[in-house]
Amino acid sequence: MNPEQPAPPPGPDRGTRAEDRPARLDVGVVGTGRVGPALAAALRLAGHRPVAASGVSERSRRRAAELLPGVPLVDPAEVLARADLVLLTVPDDALPGLVAGLAETGAVRQGQLVAHTSGRYGTAVLRPALRAGGLPLALHPVMTFTGTPVDVQRLAGCSFGVTAPEELRLAAQALVIEMGGEPEWIAEEARPLYHAALAIGANHLVTLVNQAMELLRTSGVEAPDRMLGPLLGAALDNALRSGDAALTGPVARGDAGTVSAHITELGDHAPRMVAGYLAMARATADRALAHGLLAPERAEDLLDVLSEGGRGQ
Repeated sequence: MNPEQPAPPPGPDRGTRAEDRPARLDVGVVGTGRVGPALAAALRLAGHRPVAASGVSERSRRRAAELLPGVPLVDPAEVLARADLVLLTVPDDALPGLVAGLAETGAVRQGQLVAHTSGRYGTAVLRPALRAGGLPLALHPVMTFTGTPVDVQRLAGCSFGVTAPEELRLAAQALVIEMGGEPEWIAEEARPLYHAALAIGANHLVTLVNQAMELLRTSGVEAPDRMLGPLLGAALDNALRSGDAALTGPVARGDAGTVSAHITELGDHAPRMVAGYLAMARATADRALAHGLLAPERAEDLLDVLSEGGRGQ
């Protein structure tokens, strides 16, 4: 690692002591998708030095050029040769093979920080790098990325799911804070469950929102985004503040007739959405029942409708 005296990053220090911040590091990025360049650009703002990146597609190369101007694009082994801190920002399924390959070819150096950004994995996936002398970190930003400079701004206040050996916790914390984030410690064995929770909350939300917009367009609404924006914003705020008490709508009320009409209309106009509607309605009914929002006597007719709707598909 570079022995230079750390220079203070711009902006508030947010409580990290100078002796706990890592020295200014040469940063390399393996995988210039949407995440890696944004994190490296944030580290550059904190005084670190992005020195190399690797990317395959033309789109990823353009993204690197925009977010990391002047940083050369080289092969992964050369990225590791130049960097004190390596960010492995590749898809989850590609990560184990990448780590194994880099370790087997001798690309990992003694004392080199090797961090991945996968939500699914902790540090166990980095064991080949650890055996080669690398220092493993799992730093997962809990944010959706666009691949544009706005991502760097969105890191301010963003939670990171962090897994690290005890002796590297201060370094991991410092790096996250320098990127503008807030570290949240996730146990190794809890990583898959943690990631499933985020997928349900964020990835499925995108699908639900776009399904809703599609149906509104079909029903004649010219600007479904304008219609949904205030509603969904209020629903999200209520859910975060009040939990299951925020449940509203025909399922939570036990309006079996309305739910039946929904299923019929979806069957006529968007049959591929029926299965998702039924699954979410059943899950909503279960939560409404468990929290006393849906009366058991009203739930019986509702669950019959949902069961019949499933059999009819």
